[in-house]
Amino acid sequence: MTDVVMPQMGESIVEGTLTKWLKKPGDKVERDEPLFEISTDKVDTEIPSPAAGTLGELLVQEGQTVQVNAIVARISEGGNGAAVPAPAAKPTPAPAPPAEAAPPAPPVAAPVAVEASAAVQAPKESPGPLSPLVRRMARENNIDLSKVTGSGAGGRITKEDLEAMLKQPGAAAPPASAPVVSAPVVSTPVASTAVAVPAPVVPIGRAQPTAKARVEPMSNMRIKIAEHMVMSKRISAHVTTVHRVDMTRVAKMRAKHKEDFAARYGMSLTFLPFVARATVEALSAFPIVNASIDGTNIIYHNEINLGIAVALENGLIVPVIRNADEKNVLGLQRSIVDLASRARARQLKPDEIQGGTFSITNFGSFGSVFATPIINQPQVAILGVGTVEKVPVVIDDAIAIRSQCYLALTFDHRLIDGALGDQFTAKVKSVLENWSEEVL
Repeated sequence: MTDVVMPQMGESIVEGTLTKWLKKPGDKVERDEPLFEISTDKVDTEIPSPAAGTLGELLVQEGQTVQVNAIVARISEGGNGAAVPAPAAKPTPAPAPPAEAAPPAPPVAAPVAVEASAAVQAPKESPGPLSPLVRRMARENNIDLSKVTGSGAGGRITKEDLEAMLKQPGAAAPPASAPVVSAPVVSTPVASTAVAVPAPVVPIGRAQPTAKARVEPMSNMRIKIAEHMVMSKRISAHVTTVHRVDMTRVAKMRAKHKEDFAARYGMSLTFLPFVARATVEALSAFPIVNASIDGTNIIYHNEINLGIAVALENGLIVPVIRNADEKNVLGLQRSIVDLASRARARQLKPDEIQGGTFSITNFGSFGSVFATPIINQPQVAILGVGTVEKVPVVIDDAIAIRSQCYLALTFDHRLIDGALGDQFTAKVKSVLENWSEEVL
């Protein structure tokens, strides 16, 4: 019998949420075959089976958060393991508090109630990372995390700490009960905040929908993305400047080497590594754009670690190319393809999405001309790349066809002024428009 444990996906990771079992009790599994999916504060990934055999008892159910090295299942290596039908799991001790009595789907509330509850769903954060489950419990029960003493490793707050606090009289009040009761045009009092009252809140003059709404809980990744985006907008003073870039020289260079590049290296040559290479040149010239803020101090990073945003089926992740200033176009293209492929296959390690000093997002790959990206904290800027397209332009009073794109730099105005932001983007533009570096 082999124990399957929750792995530690990084030095700072002390627990993880088992989001999905890929096998059922009684199924045959091979060694290193994907067995289950987990979500941590850093990354979502698939965990392989530690041995070949038959999956037996499941000790942790989907959606549960457990400490690293906790046993989540057992595999019988003899091939005749009893297929335990995975009833109620045997997770970490948990009495059944009111906060966990509800099903995992969030309560459906009237639109006015959602707006009112948003004001109380921002409890103070506590020191150290928090699991998605702890964050959700804190939001749903309006718990001030700064007043909770953590019993986990390194003082980390666990699910059991919140459950113990909820058992104390008057520890947390049900969120947003008053706004629901006070919703206008409700003819009878609402007994519970979980009761949806869609009809009374339909604005006058609009027809009521005939189809029923479908409610789904956010995935752990979507919850973390939402938290990170709101946090970034709250911390940084976002300003975006947009520059139009003539990519004709790069486009010709790419067209010249595209087929040979694919034949020699087995991958396509895209515009992104050219932009990344030009960005590295600009970061070397303006190191403050490669910095970060710590209180009233500026941290200048000695390395240029480029984060490259990768769109996934259910979200977004930003893996990091370390020491990007040491790579040419070929090296950058290889790194981009490798990180993007492993991100979509859920094979990234936590340290591969940490330590970025500047980020690039290529929304042009989806046809977008330009956008205003949000800064990836704790960085102070992010460069958005629009689609490259041929357009008519006026050159020396004559009309010519040129390949152009828009670069959108969003920067933190707390540290970077508009003039500096424009100078940085102009440097990227200059390198691209006067490209001279060989590709192969």
